[in-house]
Amino acid sequence: MSPPELLALLAAVALVAARWLPSAARPAVTLAAAAALLLSVIVLSVTGIRWQLLPVLAGAAVALPFALAPLLRRRTGRPARRARWWLALPGSVACAGLIATGPVAAWAFPVPDFPEPSGRYAVGTRVVQWTDPRRAESFTADPHDRRTVVVQLWYPARKSPDGVRRAQYLGRTEQEARTVSEALARQVGLPGFLVDGVPRARSRAAVDAPVADGGERFPVVLFSPGSGGVRTQNTAWAEELASHGYVVAALDHPYDSAAVVLADGRTVHGETASTGDRDEDDELAADWTAVRAADLGFVLTQLERPGRGGITGPPAGRLDTGRVAVAGHSMGGAAALRAARRDRRFDAVIDLDGYPHGPASPALHQPVLALTQAITPATDPRYLPRLTEALRHNTATSYRLTVPGAAHLTFMDGPLYLPPVPSITGSLGRAESPRLVAATTLAFLDATLRHRPGDLTGALSAHGDLTVHHPGDRG
Repeated sequence: MSPPELLALLAAVALVAARWLPSAARPAVTLAAAAALLLSVIVLSVTGIRWQLLPVLAGAAVALPFALAPLLRRRTGRPARRARWWLALPGSVACAGLIATGPVAAWAFPVPDFPEPSGRYAVGTRVVQWTDPRRAESFTADPHDRRTVVVQLWYPARKSPDGVRRAQYLGRTEQEARTVSEALARQVGLPGFLVDGVPRARSRAAVDAPVADGGERFPVVLFSPGSGGVRTQNTAWAEELASHGYVVAALDHPYDSAAVVLADGRTVHGETASTGDRDEDDELAADWTAVRAADLGFVLTQLERPGRGGITGPPAGRLDTGRVAVAGHSMGGAAALRAARRDRRFDAVIDLDGYPHGPASPALHQPVLALTQAITPATDPRYLPRLTEALRHNTATSYRLTVPGAAHLTFMDGPLYLPPVPSITGSLGRAESPRLVAATTLAFLDATLRHRPGDLTGALSAHGDLTVHHPGDRG
């Protein structure tokens, strides 16, 4: 909770408690609490009152007249009256219960607090938009509509001066962030107000910060979000990688991502949806991952062309596009696998709990790290065999790490702002979830893109149940 919210909470508690204080202390506590409540409401009316605070204010509003009435009566010369304790107790308990609902709701649906990246670099970020003149937009009927993607970059940067405003989460502006947040909530059937703290959040990166000094060129990691997901859904992970010397380029896939706000202000809403028929959904998913894979290849081409229609601002000129990994969460993981099959420029693949949609051939030729949640009876029975088939037929070594306590949303930013329900966000905790995903993927990237010596198998197995598939091992 923010300082004004905490002030309102403490004031509400004090108003309820005043009835039970010694008579000498009661007037001072009541007046101080009423003044603090008024001040906090004034501040919050400017900054915006979150729904989590409404029960706190309601409890305070009920308690306030009963707390002030004895003081007003005394001031007018009339004898102060207080309800007998056995009459006041139920009201005090009811108000206290109402007030307690506020912090519980704020804990369940907080404003996400992004972890401080642990690497030696500060982190910069910027958003670019590119249109592929060679590809028609398959989601529209206009034959002249070309495929456009929005890409957010996180990169190693110089340390920014104190007080520099950090990047808005979910969008370039708070309005864009609200548009995206509401679309994501609609997609999963939640009222938008439940996650109204998310568009208020700011990450750890500085917008358009100068690239880090030294002239070193940094390996690149392209990222595709989950079905309906957005480019910012793995911000904590992207910032951690950037702080360790990687450039992360995450994509919005228009008509697939829940909402994509284009540079001209237009919002493209997602149009992909399950039909309920498994076979038909498989065919649709294969088509969608093909579009995503083409998006990933196109973005890599743009990153290879600094100043020639590609990237022109930071970190242009500092990307090592000879060392590139492709990654994704859920359907984005399937897209990453498919992109690697069709494009040998990708040197490594990271699949964050993604079912391998689309054809199983040709065989992969890049090392793969697949992170999965625990396999349970509720898991799609086709998932593990399909993933295992892809990894076994790889001509490079592949790793499948099953993470105990993980759920599907463990592998994105969800644990930072969703209720800590094990079936939704896993049981690893808000701090541990992003740390584990970053630690395992960094170990893999350092081994495959930077060829740093070390025990990759040992580093991965420390975080879960590891299966290693070596080339030629079909058993």
